[in-house]
Amino acid sequence: MTALLAERAAEVVAAAQQLLARRMGAPVKLVDPVELGGNGRTIVLRVRVTENAYSLPRTLVAKQVNGSAYHSADTDTDLDSAFRREAVAYQFATALGPERRPGPQLLAYDVASRLLVLTDLGDQSRLSTLLRTTNKAGVTNVLMALAQALGRMHAATVGREEDFIALSRRAGVPQRDVLVAQAETAVEAVPGLLKAYLGLDVPESIVGGAAAAARFFEGGRLRAFSPSDLCPENIIYNDEGVRFLDYEAGGFRDASLDVAQVLVGFPGCLCEYELAPQHRQAMIEAWRAEVSAVWPQLEDDDWLARKLLAAELIWVWMSTYWFLPENHERIAEVREHELSIRRSDALAQRWRKLADSARECDKDVVAEFGDRVAETIDARWAV
Repeated sequence: MTALLAERAAEVVAAAQQLLARRMGAPVKLVDPVELGGNGRTIVLRVRVTENAYSLPRTLVAKQVNGSAYHSADTDTDLDSAFRREAVAYQFATALGPERRPGPQLLAYDVASRLLVLTDLGDQSRLSTLLRTTNKAGVTNVLMALAQALGRMHAATVGREEDFIALSRRAGVPQRDVLVAQAETAVEAVPGLLKAYLGLDVPESIVGGAAAAARFFEGGRLRAFSPSDLCPENIIYNDEGVRFLDYEAGGFRDASLDVAQVLVGFPGCLCEYELAPQHRQAMIEAWRAEVSAVWPQLEDDDWLARKLLAAELIWVWMSTYWFLPENHERIAEVREHELSIRRSDALAQRWRKLADSARECDKDVVAEFGDRVAETIDARWAV
């Protein structure tokens, strides 16, 4: 660790000890902090437990939130709202029980210091590493396991939105989360961005489709819990399978949004990996197998294809809103990704994937426009 990081790590360890001592009513000693990741806004440490009066695991994970370029302004209100939402999301997921829990268990949290203490998921591989190093057959298996994990999480949380709302109210979490507002803003802003940066006029029918799909964040017929911030850096594999991390945007949304994030290449990042048609279909089928019992309408292939296309459209729309402008802070925050590629390449490839999906649904207007956006990006930003 650098001297600055070591100093910050020591502060996090001290805060975690105090938090656990208050939670358990007895001293707790944490040692040997190891950095697990994080960025300019967070620090994530694995720590070893050497003294405690109760049966804590041998190692824990402490995560402290400081600031984020994802917010329009780094105010205390923004940060506290994001932290409270993540704490509530972990509370909700922890209550599901070990066999249904999609990520680590929340042991304690403190709003004042924006600190979470979580169980340690142990030896693990990040999805980003697996997608970069695994052969094509392995990629199919990896994505199918990811889709199955998403489906199990969705199936386990259908009908439990009121529980999440109750936890949110007690914690003072705003009921309208940031992604709802961002989706609505993106619907309005993207036509102007495409005109200003690429000289393209957007057909009204496509704007209308994006506006309809934006409502998936607040409504939709497939309501289930979602971490929402899906990214290969936040998805891990261990002996127990696939686990999801980072719940700052956790909440109930239309489950098609989670599947669509993977299909278009994780729109909140600037990353890319090969998703051949057979990989795509295998992933969709793996997810459908887990959730069709609770959502029988998914057995209709045409309905499912149209649903996923709408979800892909709003994610590509939002990715364009986030990354087409030169927001250097946001771009820098995702640049460290193992699968990171140029901003122009990522956006062009997402519009091409949307066009391919639209062709499968015989949505020619969307397909033609997606191709045109991708071609224009390539031409304007060619090296």
